[in-house]
Amino acid sequence: MTREPGASFDGFGLGLRPPHYQQFLTEHVPVDFVEVISENFMIDGGRPRYILDQMRERMPVALHGVSMSVGSSDGLDLDYLARLKALVDHVDPLFVSDHLCWTRIDGFNSHDLLPLPYTDEALDLVCANISQAQDVLQRQMLIENPSTYLQFLDETMTEWQFLDVLCDRTGCALLLDVNNIFVSAVNHGFDPIAYLDGIPADRVRQIHLAGHSQGRDRLIDTHDKPVPPPVWALYAASRHRIPSVATMIERDDDIPPLADLLDELDIAREIACEGERQAA
Repeated sequence: MTREPGASFDGFGLGLRPPHYQQFLTEHVPVDFVEVISENFMIDGGRPRYILDQMRERMPVALHGVSMSVGSSDGLDLDYLARLKALVDHVDPLFVSDHLCWTRIDGFNSHDLLPLPYTDEALDLVCANISQAQDVLQRQMLIENPSTYLQFLDETMTEWQFLDVLCDRTGCALLLDVNNIFVSAVNHGFDPIAYLDGIPADRVRQIHLAGHSQGRDRLIDTHDKPVPPPVWALYAASRHRIPSVATMIERDDDIPPLADLLDELDIAREIACEGERQAA
């Protein structure tokens, strides 16, 4: 039996990054939660764990993983799962999440979020891995939609159809990355609104917002720029469909002053309030 996170949590948060540690620990930062990269804190003791413990005393903390590799055909890394379980038990996080991707093969971790073919065979594999992870963690996991740069010829379903069945079969929930939807929609030529209409909206617990870059012939999910207007527009569309959900600004490179990210978070609040008014 997995423990489900609170479906009604609708706060606004930021990714906690080292340049902002001191401000978070010494000042009042107007956010409802923070998210940290799980792997950065999967050790005992030291400054990272001290920072995490101090933050947990101040506000809810979400754990966001990048190395579970739920798409690995050789199964999950049991040592990784044990260390993540210890961190989850220690922190009692708001959410535990990872990505719909694979990162590892034959014990080698690529440290990149590699794409899956959306086929029945891949679906069976991912469902088995997520079910195992949830059994070990005793938590409902949130699975994040990836940004992708290629498609497989043998795919038999769309990404949103894959996620819909995945949630139904495993009981997992979704971390909806709106920027990733936009990046993949532009790269592959699908309608992002069709994506929003196709996912199980009642399974979305958290939303990520971020920026991207223009590559030579594709958009690249770089998380090094402010949230651009088309992603804000897609976020507004998502809030019409998902009125109560946690929202977070994600910035991983070229990290600006904390005040700049708080300004972006205020835009998210305004869009969410407008969506609630229109829904009412």
